Amino acid sequence: MAEVLFIELLRQQGEDPDGVRGDLKALTDPALARALAAIHGDPAAAWTIESLGRVAGLSRSALAARFAAKVGETPMQYLTRARMTRAAQLLLESEGGLNEIAARVGYRSEASFHHAFTRFIGETPGAFRRKQRGTGAP
Repeated sequence: MAEVLFIELLRQQGEDPDGVRGDLKALTDPALARALAAIHGDPAAAWTIESLGRVAGLSRSALAARFAAKVGETPMQYLTRARMTRAAQLLLESEGGLNEIAARVGYRSEASFHHAFTRFIGETPGAFRRKQRGTGAP
């Protein structure tokens, strides 16, 4: 998991006019580092901007502004990306059903997970699993 997170962090790096922006820069901010650790420590939690703000020790608006400035996306967009990255990993590494994987990444139903995964990844969880494993048609 640490390797996947590290690769994802490196992938997201880039330069903006003011210097480096992305997940690694956010880790230099103690409040944002706490929010990122919370997301990655328990991606299935029912995180809200308010609960992440409490973890970070910031108001909702301060967290949203600092997060967007340093990471380049909102905390909720980041949470979705973290969940989908973890879901993709679970689809490849486990034999768990979609309900189990959905729960492990914070979705209460297989249908909501299916919809979010398809929107984010561009294919259904089942198709992704089959394609990545090279198992062909359903």
